[in-house]
Formats: sequence, C-alpha cells, structure tokens
Amino acid sequence: MSSSDFDVIIVGAGMVGASLAQILAQADFQVALLERSELSIDWKEEEHDVRVSALNLGSQRMLSEIGAWSGIESRRVSHYTHMYVWDAGSRARIEFDCADFGRARLGTIVENGLVTYVLHKELMAASNVEVLPKTELERVYRDDSGVKLSLSGNQNLRCKVLVGADGAESSVRRMLGFKSSVKSFDQTAIVAQVSTERDHQKTAWQRFLHTGPLAFLPLSNGDCSIVWSCEQGLATELMQLDEEDFTQRLTDAFEAKLGTVTQVGPRKTFALSSAQVIRYVDDRCALIGDAAHVVHPLAGQGVNLGMVDAAALAQVLVDARANNKDIGGRLTLRRYERWRKGENLLMGYALAGIKRLFGTRSYSIEKLRGMGLRLVDMTAPVKYAFASKAMGLTGDLPKIMDWRMLED
Repeated sequence: MSSSDFDVIIVGAGMVGASLAQILAQADFQVALLERSELSIDWKEEEHDVRVSALNLGSQRMLSEIGAWSGIESRRVSHYTHMYVWDAGSRARIEFDCADFGRARLGTIVENGLVTYVLHKELMAASNVEVLPKTELERVYRDDSGVKLSLSGNQNLRCKVLVGADGAESSVRRMLGFKSSVKSFDQTAIVAQVSTERDHQKTAWQRFLHTGPLAFLPLSNGDCSIVWSCEQGLATELMQLDEEDFTQRLTDAFEAKLGTVTQVGPRKTFALSSAQVIRYVDDRCALIGDAAHVVHPLAGQGVNLGMVDAAALAQVLVDARANNKDIGGRLTLRRYERWRKGENLLMGYALAGIKRLFGTRSYSIEKLRGMGLRLVDMTAPVKYAFASKAMGLTGDLPKIMDWRMLED
C-alpha cells in the first residue's frame, strides 16, 4: 500500500497499537502504523523475551477474532490454571482454580515479543495497512477535516483520526498537550527468567512483601518469569549481587515455594509509577493503552486494559462509519472516552490501594488484611467476582471480546 491519506494513523506498534491496527484493517479502514524502532518480524525460537504479559481470556478472545491467537499459541505460551497469593505479614492466602469457574485456564503467560511478531507479520501482508518502522513523529497539525503529520525523512501524512498508542512516554500525548497526573510508587521492578528446583505446576504465584510484591509466572519450558517489585534502595542492592547471592535472596523472599532457585537469566529493571491522562480524546485524536493510563503491575492488568481500549475504540469508529458519522468528530471520540476512562481509573486506584495496603508494617493493618484475604477466599460469590473481572469475563466489554464466544 502506498498513500499519504488514511482513515486512521496509529503511533506505536506495540501489542495494543498493533492490535488496533489489525482490527481496523479487517474492518476495511485505511490504516498507517508508525513505530520509532524496528518491527518484530523475525522469530527465533531459541531466544526468550524477558518481557512477558499475563493475557486474560478477554484479550485472548480478541486476538483470536483477528486471527493472531493461533499463531501465538502454536509457538510458545504458558496457560496457567491456578493462582496462589499470600501475604508475608499476616500469612493469609487466597487461591484460584480455573475449574471453579468452569474454565480450562485462568489466563496465559506470553512473551511480548511473540505477540508483536505475529501481529506485525499479519499487518505487513495487509493491503490496506501502511507500516512505517524507524519513523519519528515530528509535528502534528489539525484542522476541521483531519490531521496532518510531519515525520522524519520529510514525509507527510494525513488522516481523519490520530491514535496515540506509543506508551507511557507518548510523543502524541506530549505534542498535543494532553495533561496527565503522574505518581511514582517509589519502587523498581526486577524482571528475569529463572529456573527452580520444582515445577511451577501451571500456577501464577505472588507473595506480598512489605517492600513490594514478588511474582513467579509460569513459562512453557518449566521456568518462571519473575517480577520483583521492591523499594528502590533494595532494588539497587539486589541488582549488584552476583547470581549465586541473588538466587539465594530470591529463594528466601519466595519462601522456596518451588524449592531452590537454581538459575537466573539476565536481570532488567524498570521504575514503577502510575499515570492517568485528564482527557482521553481531543479533536481528531485519541489515546489508548499506556499512553492514557499506567497502573501498578502487581495484578498484570496493564496490557489487558490497553487491549480493551483498542477494541472499544475500534468498535466506536466502526459504528460511526456505519452510521455515516465523522469518525474523527468530538462526539464520536467522546463515546470511547466515556466507555473506558471510568473503568481504567477504578482499576488504577484499586491497584494503588492494594499496593499501599500490603506495604504497611502496621500490626493492626496486617491483622485486618489477613482477615480480609481469608474472608474472600471462603466467600465464593466475592471470589468469583474478583476472578471474573481479572479474567476479562465481566464488565462493559467490546463485542470482539465477548467471553461467551470463547472456546477453551
């Protein structure tokens, strides 16, 4: 495809932006997808991406509908059937089993690079999608009829709707002056792939420590991907340890639930913060995913929220076109904002509250939260409500994520 005029231009070709591009392409929109870096078009089975996501059933349903899930699942994924969460302070715990909800799994751990590889491969073959890797957005101009983009390499494009899907440091958000509220959690997350003495049992494990949550996520090769969120000083100390000392500290922090940690791959870190934009849309522009909201990773909901954003915005644009409305009109885009902003805010506040609750060293608070965990674990309706929301089975979901159509 070679053109300078598009229905929708998406900046950011990560999982969320690429998913939106694929949905719109299959709805016969003319789409351009811009990415500042190279695209993931080479899959090397021997290489593992340390960045993983816990995709819930709603996200899997969407990826299945756009023809991407089979390509992902056939390569390398890890379905998990159980979840075990416990509190280091109160010793209380809560367990989830997919069988209790009539499902074959609770979710799936998948490498981010694998998801983008499959999506990029599909998009590169689409006749109505222009994929522009290694392209920088330099300036944005808007008028009543559309948006003009000035790109690196003296290239200019026009569109009816511009979508910022370019992450927490969004250039679209910055250039168009979207205001946001950002708060640091004063924590750093350490991620790595680790081997353990015992099998992970297809279980997603999470222990709440005073210094932050530690998660062991099951991988298809029997290893686990860890996300160790901890206070910045502790993170610096842990990153300076050699592998032997780090594995011992990790084993102790995890209470050796899977026996000794026997091997640790390369460790990476990223600072943790929360962010919410004041408005999701402006004239002919919308923000989705981390460009609009960033949440604490303790429940693995960040990418799933972004996937719902993508599906919801796509549905709004498809409906507007079907009703002969301006897809870039303020009323059209405001429907997307009303649909998604409240739910994303609620999830952000809930995760920040959980982080604060489990981070306190107060004995009375420890005792109360222990009682609360035990109560939830014993109260089936409440437990079901929590799990169903996390699995992407409830809420005001776009049609493409309708869990009732999901085949396990």
